[in-house]
Amino acid sequence: MSFLSANETRQILPFQPLIAELRTAIEEYRDKVIICPERLVVPSTDHTGTVLSMVACGPDLITHKLLSIFPENTALPTLQGQVTCLDARDGRFLFAMDGITATERRTAAISMLGLSCFRPTRLEHVLLIGTGAQARVHLEALNELYPGLSVTIRGRNAGRVQSLIDNRYHALCVRAESNSADHYDAVISVTSSREILFNQEASPNTLVIGVGAYRPDMIEIGPKIVLNSLCVVDDPIGAPHEAGDILQAGKKWSDIGALADFFLKRPAQNQPVFFKSVGCAAWDLAACRLAMQSLQ
Repeated sequence: MSFLSANETRQILPFQPLIAELRTAIEEYRDKVIICPERLVVPSTDHTGTVLSMVACGPDLITHKLLSIFPENTALPTLQGQVTCLDARDGRFLFAMDGITATERRTAAISMLGLSCFRPTRLEHVLLIGTGAQARVHLEALNELYPGLSVTIRGRNAGRVQSLIDNRYHALCVRAESNSADHYDAVISVTSSREILFNQEASPNTLVIGVGAYRPDMIEIGPKIVLNSLCVVDDPIGAPHEAGDILQAGKKWSDIGALADFFLKRPAQNQPVFFKSVGCAAWDLAACRLAMQSLQ
């Protein structure tokens, strides 16, 4: 069985074909072609870390992602992980790839899929909130898919904002935010904040995408947006337990749409949209399908 490094994993998961695989997997997950139980979360015995186990079974492949989260790590990364891919017909182990890189890229690809489905009439200027690993990989995705786009970065640490600007995403015009009153055609927030970061009046001219706030105690997007927008989630099964922005706003889950239902239809033009991504093990299976094409 081959093991792919972080760099090798990045190379075999280009965004455009990854988005296509995700779209198929999202439809199969909706139709129960892909079986994806709720993820297992187990604390370490000393409660300094957490282990997450996520399994997805498709008709062709089985995937298992094992992640460890140890916030007190200094010599090692806080997050470590591996995605293992098996043949669904005989259980044969096929390959494994870097779990953190695979998660980063499929997460950014889901945002790009949401951007495609709910794209506003004009898409020239995007606000990216956050300066961590997900900010970097979202910039990579925008750089690959939307050349000529202007991207403004909002972050608390000026040095980290500047480091993203210095990364030279040549197809983009990247700058630090200087005026929070600027108009943006899309807002993408990728933090683990426990405080509201964006809460302007909901507008059909500004698509809002929430990627962070993956626990009920976290929040990035405020209730002005959530309560006055069409809310759509990538995983309608996991979101009621994980989508902090929606949970804290008190939005009725009966009013929440699923991304799969908007592949063939668009919301009304005058309808503001908030797209919330929480992730799902089936999205890892989509990444493994793409990786298989390179490894065969």
